[in-house]
Amino acid sequence: MAITARPVAEHDFKLICEHRERMFAESGRTREALRPMTAAFNQWLAPRLGDGSYFGWMLEEAGVVIAGLGMMIIDWPPHPNHPADHRRAYILNVFVEPEHRGKGLAKRLMALAEARARELRVGYAILHSTKQGRPLYERLGWGPTSEMAIRWE
Repeated sequence: MAITARPVAEHDFKLICEHRERMFAESGRTREALRPMTAAFNQWLAPRLGDGSYFGWMLEEAGVVIAGLGMMIIDWPPHPNHPADHRRAYILNVFVEPEHRGKGLAKRLMALAEARARELRVGYAILHSTKQGRPLYERLGWGPTSEMAIRWE
């Protein structure tokens, strides 16, 4: 059966939210601990999916979504890694259904994201990787950054 790609659509809202929670659950977090994030993500995603600032692709087999990727172009001050551009591509919510992993689907999604960034003339992209995803991204040429973080409460 052929696997086809299509743009993310508003009717994918619940599936995007589910993929995101499952992605984080598979990286070791409990579903219970993730519920507040998922609720806040639902509110965050709705307007961005509606206005197109969150976009991406779904891969389908026989009309069933088996993988997805989200993308945004974010405003960021010019930086040594992109000195003449105030934008970065941000890739998020990369998820492949477990029974379809190891078939190159995430790689295919990443190629779609790269092609779109190139169309938009955005030459620098970032993502935050789970441990499981890191080997794929490294094979595709992605490398670590010097980013640090703190959470104030």
